Amino acid sequence: MAKTIPMIVTNENILVWDMENEEFKPFNMPAINNLPNIPFYHQFAEKIAEGQYYFKEFMKGIYGKKLSKYIFAIIVPDDTTKLESIFINEFFVNSGACKAVAQMPMALALSKNDDNYISVSKSSRNVVLQYVRNHETVVSKMYDATSCNPAKIAEDSKILHIDLEYRDVPVYVNNFNMNMDEFFSMGKVISPKEFMEKISVIDVEKL
Repeated sequence: MAKTIPMIVTNENILVWDMENEEFKPFNMPAINNLPNIPFYHQFAEKIAEGQYYFKEFMKGIYGKKLSKYIFAIIVPDDTTKLESIFINEFFVNSGACKAVAQMPMALALSKNDDNYISVSKSSRNVVLQYVRNHETVVSKMYDATSCNPAKIAEDSKILHIDLEYRDVPVYVNNFNMNMDEFFSMGKVISPKEFMEKISVIDVEKL
């Protein structure tokens, strides 16, 4: 049976779970510059073959040469578009560093025990409010990260879906990127350490 390697696409790099040392290790593509409101991996498209080579060599350094037996469980920011998801999948599948990939937004990884909850997170470009039910996103709303009003988002969280008018559900504030201070009052804050602990034990069957 293929083994699962958890990975997190952050605002700045890719974190890969090192099973032997039980820690996440960062992969940083050489010669990548941070651009406003543009995820860093967009620049991979300019040098796909080169980027895939560097990534495969990085993975060999952690897992050796027998990479084809692994499946990547890739956790992506909540505002990842469908086109970006396709690119991410294709980049990793065609890198030769895995057998297959599975992908999931961060919001769906915040709780394994709640059937219903609200997630609020912030990427490099958007604040994302989501209502999660039975491990699927039912509805989401995005706000420009540079001009959003936290008080308005807190109010919107109460009327995001009709379910929320009849039941109290927990709110999880995803502080993985350490950029959610103004949202702490909305609910339970998930620290980077807590988030990575949840991801480190994820399995493809749960995606």
